[in-house]
Amino acid sequence: MSEPSVLFVCLGNICRSPLAEAAFRAQAERVRLAAGADSAGTGDWHVGSPPDPRAQAVALRHGIDISGYRGRQVRAEDFHRFSHIFALDGTNLRDLRGIRPADGTAHLALLMDLVPGREGTNVTDPYFGDAAGFDVTWRDVTLAAAALAEKLSGR
Repeated sequence: MSEPSVLFVCLGNICRSPLAEAAFRAQAERVRLAAGADSAGTGDWHVGSPPDPRAQAVALRHGIDISGYRGRQVRAEDFHRFSHIFALDGTNLRDLRGIRPADGTAHLALLMDLVPGREGTNVTDPYFGDAAGFDVTWRDVTLAAAALAEKLSGR
């Protein structure tokens, strides 16, 4: 079996999806899972931009520096490049289904479906709120990332 690779997708790729990528990288390391990870947005507003300073701050409080991450937009080839693509909310999942090539091979799902009792729920977008919202986002993506790392490692 080849190494799993995971793409996390939100709207602009500066808040939720970079935090999900960071949380997954940390959880994969914790369980000694060799896996690729990246993040992207369905929109193009923040292509080339670093994560929101509040996202950087919450990740740094948990020992992870995401200042080098840069926003990018989902591309059709991502559906072949990654084994799994996780949307952070239902709207982005719908948009991903719309751009997925007919021969796309990536498993596509909602991120919070990995967390028992949270199936079908969104990771709340903290962009228009205060810094506390980023703590809630971090908690959610960390729960999902831990579940994903455990699942992909076969534990």
